[in-house]
Amino acid sequence: MKKRLLMLAVAAACCTAAVQADEAKPGGNAVVTYQNDIATLDPAIGYDWQNWSMIKSLFDGLMDYRPGTTELVTDLADGYTVSDDGRVYTFTLRKGVKFHNGREMIAADVKYSLERAVNPKTQSPGAGFFSSIVGYDEMTSGAAQQLSGVEAPNDSTVKITLKEPNATFLHVLALNFASVVPREAVEKWGADFGKHPVGTGAFEMSEWKLGQQLVFKKNPAYFKSGVPLLDSITFEVGQDPSVALMRLERGEVDIAGDGVPPARFLQFRQDPKYKGLLVTGDQLQTGYLTMKTTLPPFDNLKVRQAVNMAINKDRIVRIINGRAAPANQPLPPAMPGYDKSYKGYGYDVEQAKSLLSEAGFSRGFDTELYVMNTDPQPRIAQSIQQDLAKVGIRATIKSLAQANVIAAGGSADRAPLVWSGGMAWIADFPDPSNFYGPILGCSGAVEGGWNWARYCNKALDAAAAKADSMAKPEQQQARINAWSKIFTDVMADAPWVPVFNEKRYTVHSASMGGADALYVDPVHVPVNYDYIWKK
Repeated sequence: MKKRLLMLAVAAACCTAAVQADEAKPGGNAVVTYQNDIATLDPAIGYDWQNWSMIKSLFDGLMDYRPGTTELVTDLADGYTVSDDGRVYTFTLRKGVKFHNGREMIAADVKYSLERAVNPKTQSPGAGFFSSIVGYDEMTSGAAQQLSGVEAPNDSTVKITLKEPNATFLHVLALNFASVVPREAVEKWGADFGKHPVGTGAFEMSEWKLGQQLVFKKNPAYFKSGVPLLDSITFEVGQDPSVALMRLERGEVDIAGDGVPPARFLQFRQDPKYKGLLVTGDQLQTGYLTMKTTLPPFDNLKVRQAVNMAINKDRIVRIINGRAAPANQPLPPAMPGYDKSYKGYGYDVEQAKSLLSEAGFSRGFDTELYVMNTDPQPRIAQSIQQDLAKVGIRATIKSLAQANVIAAGGSADRAPLVWSGGMAWIADFPDPSNFYGPILGCSGAVEGGWNWARYCNKALDAAAAKADSMAKPEQQQARINAWSKIFTDVMADAPWVPVFNEKRYTVHSASMGGADALYVDPVHVPVNYDYIWKK
């Protein structure tokens, strides 16, 4: 490289162990269970914890992370250079990489894939991640059909020009949204491409019976030697988490995707016979309650502040057996930019009532609270409902499948309140900017976006863009300070109630092998399927 940009990488405490490939045994099938079906496996659209790592196993991008860590490495790119002004990235592609349909991947595919993610017709919730690329504004406005800042001068070279230096750009290219897809497969399946995914990944789709199971099979032509280790993975859906755990204990299931049900968590963790099966890891995560700032009465700041003061976060943490710490701001404590001195909105029922009265709601009001239907999320929603009732807010709970909650949250006129549990924000990449753009920035406040509060503060968007232009190593502390202020300014507008920062737990059978870091992978959330194996 001509110039190396400083990347802020915060490795999860659990995830420093090396992948011990010399102990790995290739072959076998792993069974993974989930209660809810998978919404989509289209990398430009899929954006929840359940399908994130599945998509990563089907597709590749220019960049990725070393397994079990937050260390950036090249993936489909064989190498890259960065111009002296930090604006032009030139990538050389690996030769001989093939899509699952047998065609060789070339630079034009990279250009097409990035443009597809940005194209408004795709309705990608990740489109805003690429806003730093020259031509983004013209394409999103409909004035252009291509990204002028992405060029493919030949089959093995991709040149990307940014509007200004961006400290997170290589992280962005490691996101699922930047995965490379073949145009012909997308055009063949249209809106159903997410049910018929074709990528270059370690696994390829073999079977999908909606509401029953998905089967991934090993990609025999994968460009990484010895990867994947498993011959196949069967994802069974419609499985009650309690039943799935019993089946895991009997050896019928290898990974219980929804984890250990709260009612059994303490007993499972303390039982010696399960030692080593429950893997624990820190994560860059915040669970929060969104308030749709564009819908009355949540368009009133005092109402939003009152809701912040009405929620008893300590009680919610007890509901999940202490597997989290109460939160007071969007950033989790392990993320650069977290403000240790910030106190936030304390639990104060009387002050909440006073604020509601000042806002003209002395008698409260009726509203709806959307929640994912997997335990313990409905019980957390009931706790929130009870807290709101104490200040006069009467919330009807809408307990739905994950995909339905996501759809409602991304709608302009539905889901005035959403509890994010089960879908709570886990960093796409280890940098504070990732906790802003998609979930608090104006770019995410669109139909189908993940800014469920529809919060859009253009002044903070400008401050965020300025912070991310600080790409030089000597600017990093100033950049982190800028991000810290952005998030406390967000809380002044109170579009969320940050509730807790949760640890990650993955439970697997005794027949599964691989480093613990792979089962709580900080990037391939929740599991890095490419490197785990059957004993």
